[in-house]
Amino acid sequence: MIKLLDGGAYLVNGAEIIPDSNEAVDAIRSKTGKEISKKEAAEATIAYGILKSHNTSGNMDKLKIKFDKLTSHDITFVGIIQTARASGLEKFPVPYVLTNCHNSLCAVGGTINEDDHMYGLTCAKKYGGVYVPPHQAVIHQFAREMLAGGGKMILGSDSHTRYGALGTMAMGEGGPELVKQLLNQTYDINMPKVVGVYMTGTPMKGVGPQDVALAIIGAVFKNGYVKNSVMEFVGPGVSNLSADFRIGVDVMTTETTCLSSIWKTDDEIKEFYDIHGRSADYAELNPGEVAYYDGMIEVDLGAIKPMIAMPFHPSNVYTIEELNANLEDILVDCEKKALVSLDGAVDFKLTDKIRNGKLYVEQGIIAGCAGGGFENICAAADILKGASIGADEFTLSVYPASTPIYMELARNGALANLIATGAIVKTAFCGPCFGAGDTPANNAFSIRHSTRNFPNREGSKLQSGQIASVALMDARSIAATAANKGYLTAATDVPERIGQYKYHFDKSIYENRVFDSKGVADPSVEVKFGPNIKDWPSMVALTDNLVLKVVSEIHDPVTTTDELIPSGETSSYRSNPLGLAEFTLSRKDPAYVGLAKEVQKAEYARRDGKAPATELKELGDVMNAINKVYPDAVNENTGIGSTIFAVKPGDGSAREQAASCQKVLGGWANIANEYATKRYRSNLINWGMLPFIIDEGELPFKNHDYIFIPQVRKAVEEKASEIKAYKVDAEGLHEFTLKLGELTDEERQIILKGCLINYNRVN
Repeated sequence: MIKLLDGGAYLVNGAEIIPDSNEAVDAIRSKTGKEISKKEAAEATIAYGILKSHNTSGNMDKLKIKFDKLTSHDITFVGIIQTARASGLEKFPVPYVLTNCHNSLCAVGGTINEDDHMYGLTCAKKYGGVYVPPHQAVIHQFAREMLAGGGKMILGSDSHTRYGALGTMAMGEGGPELVKQLLNQTYDINMPKVVGVYMTGTPMKGVGPQDVALAIIGAVFKNGYVKNSVMEFVGPGVSNLSADFRIGVDVMTTETTCLSSIWKTDDEIKEFYDIHGRSADYAELNPGEVAYYDGMIEVDLGAIKPMIAMPFHPSNVYTIEELNANLEDILVDCEKKALVSLDGAVDFKLTDKIRNGKLYVEQGIIAGCAGGGFENICAAADILKGASIGADEFTLSVYPASTPIYMELARNGALANLIATGAIVKTAFCGPCFGAGDTPANNAFSIRHSTRNFPNREGSKLQSGQIASVALMDARSIAATAANKGYLTAATDVPERIGQYKYHFDKSIYENRVFDSKGVADPSVEVKFGPNIKDWPSMVALTDNLVLKVVSEIHDPVTTTDELIPSGETSSYRSNPLGLAEFTLSRKDPAYVGLAKEVQKAEYARRDGKAPATELKELGDVMNAINKVYPDAVNENTGIGSTIFAVKPGDGSAREQAASCQKVLGGWANIANEYATKRYRSNLINWGMLPFIIDEGELPFKNHDYIFIPQVRKAVEEKASEIKAYKVDAEGLHEFTLKLGELTDEERQIILKGCLINYNRVN
């Protein structure tokens, strides 16, 4: 089904894999008659060509990328534009699309959601952007329909910014990276590795894109095979997939922790652009005659069966067949894993879902950028045609990803077929992907064709004693389960009834409703501010020395951004930095906010020229111990702040608030064994936080301990790879080593200035 090569590989004529070895050059010569070096072959990937055309540094090892277009949704665009405005924004320099698909229910916190939307509309007018009103389209479907282009690059402030199937290299990053683009700065990274995904065969009937995606995620997530790499989809099997199918696989590449994705293109993709009235945006993309990949994933599409990702991660995958055959054993194993994910905060059970030897689920959802595509919903409607979802606990909700898709489903009868079964069809909305809308009952189990199934991602609250859980599945098997009234069923186990439908895109829907400035800014427009939209608090430059109190210690194998700052109803406060910060780590470590604030009071006292110990008495003993060895460490040059330790933080969302909320509460650093994604580490840096690394093993400190880092500013300035630090206790100073990892010159300056806002105000 899925095979990972141990090492790199050459792809010859797009059809034959030659593993990297001493004999590879001879084998390539015999097939091509040419002597091709590894360097030349590495430059023949699709990814290399696109990155080269967007790199402004002149050095392909150290990239400085300028993107063609930007896109954000209503959870992120307020903070991004506010940051850019604070740095002197006058006009959007590239097309910037503001969609409203996350806080579009306008049901939490009074007027604040719609206030954010009005902010977005007036900013689109003032600075020359595009504004997509609520319920018109989810961010990524609008980008597919209206933004993507062959050989182009798009940066989005949502982690699932993936349009590789359409020939567009897209990346999801935290908001500050979009701010840089708005200020004509660059996205700076080392040349990423490129990993080939070589597809053969044709999916069996009833297997959909989510099945293929989950199979790949299950094979590569835990071993980090594609971490921070570009996944390049090639091979003869690609041509056996429709555009919608490719899109459905592509969007889930985010869950592998890769940096981006790109696919070879063909007539299927050309037809997609033709259908959407953008034929000129198509470009045929193929790797060169001989292309070298840093790794190779072989995917036999015909061997993939319907899959399910059990709670609480998209990589916790099984075939539905395997799950049904070993039901109790697998559910017990999931319950054991949940003890780690949930810290034993609630009594989590799945084995009680077994009824008459079968797994019963209470809810099905087909939604968003992953599940809400035209073909997925048509297939679900065909499988369900003439059936009933029943009158018991099980419910089914379907969210088409855009109004044009909704319209076509109405015209071809699929909408009527779904509604007739008892399913509810709703407007374009991302809520089911992050916990706003369709929250299941306590202890309920939901199956979803959406993007993630992290703890509480469906909207339940551990702190209130609530727990529900999500398994990820393809729309086809969700429909088969719905037809079986909630008993888990693979789509391959029901009679084959999936038809073929021609999609017709009605562009008038957007023409009649979407505001498009055509890139023309109108400075006379006044930006509308709701009372919840607040400026960022002031942040100071990095001091010569730091005293940090550890205020949270997390030993889970991976910590998601959902755990660092919850999704769901808290999203309504993302335009209010201080308001949102109150929720930081609330589902993982409820004591964090109070502890961080105590330390922050001491820092405020220091800045006011007072003794920090007046606010936090224990600091008196800490500073006395430090001054015995470092008498020059005084209030004027020694900042006081908080830090957290987590084994591997930052998996999941691109949300910058996972870092900015810590900064707002006085955080100066994170300490980790490694960072789960480049996105999260970049967010830390852009908010002026030190992304420390400490070697695995027994920690030299514990929660509530104090850490002293002398001459930290000098270390950043002089590009030190290792930094001396001390745990401080009654017995004195105990030395250990922290590492910073590679930082660009610009990233060092951002940290030294205190944050990206300060950096741009000075520069």
